[in-house]
Amino acid sequence: MPIDAAWARADDRFALGFWPWSLLAQAEPLPERLVGAALEAVIDHALNSEGARRRMRSPPTRAQYLAQLQDPGQLHAICEEYRAGAGIDREHDRADRTSGRRIVCPVLVLWSGAGPLGSWYVEDGGPLAIWRELADDVTGRPVEGGHFFPEEHPQATAHALTAFFSSADCV
Repeated sequence: MPIDAAWARADDRFALGFWPWSLLAQAEPLPERLVGAALEAVIDHALNSEGARRRMRSPPTRAQYLAQLQDPGQLHAICEEYRAGAGIDREHDRADRTSGRRIVCPVLVLWSGAGPLGSWYVEDGGPLAIWRELADDVTGRPVEGGHFFPEEHPQATAHALTAFFSSADCV
């Protein structure tokens, strides 16, 4: 979802389902300290969420995700990304919409087939319709899996990307 569209449509579903967006966007050092104090709880919550496949819960996968959060620099960078999404990125999106600036290259939109994006934005026409507010040439579809669908279904994700980048519009 475009970041400004996601925040503009934020409601109770968003607050409960995507709670990291608002927590990690808080001013430094609050999220770094909270997440840093409960790394395993944060990772377990994400990997045990509805839609996460068994492969995502394996000890090696869990260890990789945990290692990223154990590095203070990496954790800070993750929080900075969320801070930008809640702040400057939204400002840039708003400025683009106000000026009528649009994405002129083809856009591929993929989302989790088991996640909420396919149902949360039905009244707005779904993810493709929302992206078409910003771009003229938008294609896409849900991919089987949960939040981590690229890791859960790498072949399906790679196939969708290969087909997109092999199309005449992208060559």
